[in-house]
Amino acid sequence: MKEERIIEVLAPAGSFESMKAAVSAGADAVYMGGTRFGARAYAENPETDRLLEAIDYVHLHGKKLYLTVNTLLKEQELSQELYEFLAPVYEAGVDALIVQDLGVWQAVRRWFPDLPLHASTQMTITGVFGAEEARRQGASRIVTARELSIQELQRIHEQVDIEIEAFVHGALCYSYSGQCLFSSLAGGRSGNRGRCAGICRLPYEAWEGNARFRNVAGEYLLNLKDLCGLDSLGELLDAGVCSLKIEGRMKSPRYTAGVVSLYRKYVDLYKKVGSRGWKAAAKDKVFLLELFDRGGFSDGYFHVHNGKHMVAFSERPFRQGNAALWEELDQNYIKQEKKEKIKGNIRIAQDLPVKLSFGMGEVLASVEGGAALAAKSRPISEADVRKQVEKLGESPFVLEELQVELSENCFFPMGGLNELRRNAVSALTEEILSHYRRKRRLSGTGASDREDSSFVVKETDRPSFSVLTEEASQFFAAVREPAVSRVYLPVETFGREQLLELIKVCREEGKECFLALPRIWRSQEPFSWKESGQVDGFLLRNLDEFSLLEEKNCEFVADASLYTFNTEARKALFGRGFAMDTAPLELNRRELLERGMSGSEMIVYGRLPMMVSAQCVQKNLKSCLKKRRSHGAKARASDGTIFLSDRKRLHFPVKQYCRFCYNVIYNSAPLWLAQELPDIAAMGTRMLRLQFMDEGPDEVSRIIQVYEAALAGRNYDYQPGNRTRGHFRRGAE
Repeated sequence: MKEERIIEVLAPAGSFESMKAAVSAGADAVYMGGTRFGARAYAENPETDRLLEAIDYVHLHGKKLYLTVNTLLKEQELSQELYEFLAPVYEAGVDALIVQDLGVWQAVRRWFPDLPLHASTQMTITGVFGAEEARRQGASRIVTARELSIQELQRIHEQVDIEIEAFVHGALCYSYSGQCLFSSLAGGRSGNRGRCAGICRLPYEAWEGNARFRNVAGEYLLNLKDLCGLDSLGELLDAGVCSLKIEGRMKSPRYTAGVVSLYRKYVDLYKKVGSRGWKAAAKDKVFLLELFDRGGFSDGYFHVHNGKHMVAFSERPFRQGNAALWEELDQNYIKQEKKEKIKGNIRIAQDLPVKLSFGMGEVLASVEGGAALAAKSRPISEADVRKQVEKLGESPFVLEELQVELSENCFFPMGGLNELRRNAVSALTEEILSHYRRKRRLSGTGASDREDSSFVVKETDRPSFSVLTEEASQFFAAVREPAVSRVYLPVETFGREQLLELIKVCREEGKECFLALPRIWRSQEPFSWKESGQVDGFLLRNLDEFSLLEEKNCEFVADASLYTFNTEARKALFGRGFAMDTAPLELNRRELLERGMSGSEMIVYGRLPMMVSAQCVQKNLKSCLKKRRSHGAKARASDGTIFLSDRKRLHFPVKQYCRFCYNVIYNSAPLWLAQELPDIAAMGTRMLRLQFMDEGPDEVSRIIQVYEAALAGRNYDYQPGNRTRGHFRRGAE
């Protein structure tokens, strides 16, 4: 018999109360965080005992609970804390972990090999290649990037044997999830650590040169409207999405119940009649806006790549609140305790133990009490039995049917029936939960409890310099500097013919030449760059580009966006075929030493990317440059740089990478670690990278020479007036 297709309404549970509201409103599963390692650190995440209670609660009602462990873990957290945090929830039968960190992934697969893993949306999976890599690494499900179209989701479903979970309702981040460092670099609160400060919800002025844009509806340029996928629900399910994910772990139980109840309604309709012949009622969309309104809804990226219609340019309008709606939600879901129907059978016969059985579905539990006696006066009646046995009170059950087998002239005390009932409820509860519970298979308590022979790095006495240049003039200045040993050429800014020309120059100058692949890869075409055979290697920036690792004739470097916060993550990448990783931008000196820097490259200069977005500031303020996927020899990132200015008058450059149709918002000040180079070199760092975005050729040469002098311990007389040391000394929460 063909297995029935999974269609799941997946609800947020930022608290125990929200979890109960979701189950009551019809959710098939909830996702929830504990007090550690979840991407919503400011939600009312339950303590471990309460989390274990939540796991039992959903299982008693035939639902699932997925635990969010979707932050990046520092070395001490993974090696000393994670196992003890996960072990009890594993034993309780948590249905899956949602994971971002490659190190967490590797450790969990070793500790708990039968525990399902879901690849978090923070892993930025945008296509078939990334989905296949996740499947290869043992994922049973991927939570796709919110930016994918229905066609892209369908393509993954058709080509990769993996479950697809997609967001259908709630807040949209301006940045691709997992690719945002804005909150971290601007305020020290890392979104990758669950502590996003909501920087994209603040006002910004937009400038081009000395001219300010004033032809927009407001200044909240990065503030996206909430997603509402009701109109696209049928298409999503037809495309192969199996889990419809509602965002909102920071929202109230009322919000959770209201949104879940509507998506439950339309999923049930889809199951009955399919995707045709119906559409979401207007009143239901009004209902959703009454629950939360950020300036209206959009249908997200399901049918468009980006657009102004998705941005709420003003602040969220204030609503007094709909008292009647709140009361309705309270009565239907919040105050109503969900009960599961069970069947019972009780046998009372003289001189035999009284036996009570409760059953739910295929699960049956029986208990026995004392023996029934001959009645001396009034015998026990069937009504007496039913009255006592049907008092299930605060248990999760309600008796749908009770068979009473009662012999004549028997007596059994009411207190005995009450105790029997309580024991039967407890026995049924334990029998149901026993089908979910597990036993630990390992005694190890840390991530470093096993050596990995695949983790081999190249040692170096003194690091060398690499450069990444975005303009040809920068390239020609850098390639002629003796201190530079490697050049990264980003394919997002150079066309194919120009790349071939620059690769040739690298050869002539005796420099290693690597291609830096796009930050986001959405094409389904094979990687054409591997056919050139003229480069020494590739800088990979996302999971979709892992398919290139099958090439054996060159080296691969993992960029900082393939996060290696801990030794386990480094093992995962080196074991997969990388020759070098890039040190994370959010760790301080001590944390970098703990994870190890031997065999790592480190970015020591340049404007750091703070957001990578499918949205386009240029298009939303003016018009599209019409250069998407241009392969011209002189293709450039943009015609002019737009700046966003915040309340502190800091200016953040925004560049359009039209060939792959995404924006990058850069930090207002370049990273400047020249003064730290002796310390960085002493850490065992293999290579030092300087990244140039808007510098002129003379400035490029000067900066390279300053860094060469700093590494050699010589004096230098230049540093930019506007600069930052990033997280090297301070670190991030």
